[in-house]
Amino acid sequence: MGRESVGDVGFMDIGMTWAGFSMLAFSLLAAGVIVGFLSGLLGIGGGGILVPVLYETFAALGVDPAIRMHMAIGTSLAVIIPTSLRALMAHSAKGVVDWVAVRRIGPWIVIGVVLGIMFADQVTGTTLKWVWVVFGTLFAAKMAFGRDTWRLGHDLPALPKLEIFSVLVGIISVLMSIGGAAFIVTFLTLYGRPILTAVATSSAIGPLIAIPGAIGMMWAGWGHPGLPPLSLGFVSLLGAALIVPSSVLVAPVGVRLAHGVSRRKLELAFAVFLVVIVLRFLSSLILE
Repeated sequence: MGRESVGDVGFMDIGMTWAGFSMLAFSLLAAGVIVGFLSGLLGIGGGGILVPVLYETFAALGVDPAIRMHMAIGTSLAVIIPTSLRALMAHSAKGVVDWVAVRRIGPWIVIGVVLGIMFADQVTGTTLKWVWVVFGTLFAAKMAFGRDTWRLGHDLPALPKLEIFSVLVGIISVLMSIGGAAFIVTFLTLYGRPILTAVATSSAIGPLIAIPGAIGMMWAGWGHPGLPPLSLGFVSLLGAALIVPSSVLVAPVGVRLAHGVSRRKLELAFAVFLVVIVLRFLSSLILE
């Protein structure tokens, strides 16, 4: 790959008309609305939605296929930062975040994120998709068909189970550009936390994954040939600028809805979210 960068040409030079760019901008803004709403409702960071949208956006802009997924993941992590922080502030104001769990899980999550950045070039996308298919299916089944009596315990496990789990969540989350909610919510409910507390607590974990993850992707892509315009490493400032405002504004709406619906409906909503992501990954695996 030569040193000529896509960043050296304008949108019009890579086949992007103003009408096409307007459609892309509208799509990104709409994605921001969806991500913000789901972030508040389910405690997710939104990477499961953003990564495919951003991947197609970078494809339309003519970004080198070798770095499209890197750009999608890095930009998604950057978007998760303000979205998850906004959701966390809203949940915290209602007093439902389990800060004891956050203090125990948080530092190990960050360690996992750092390891994930180091492993980024070693793990294939196919492997990560199969991880999502397997674990996402199990998580969705638990949320959809689980009973209140399903428990691994009534309090968080002792060393080293929780710490090992947290490191693994950090690694997988940064490599997939997700806020970790699929893992954290399921784990906390299995250890006796109410679903609303689990969702609120997972919103506190999102920034611990997204902040070091985005910084790491900036570092990993710094000076890389073929970066699109207005990028810092593998983070597109343009993509983040279009998505962040709408996602941050809408996140409190999801939080209000989460506090106004029944526990069972919230569990089913989370199960549906997981199924959608699993099916997306499974379809891409079949078509490969």
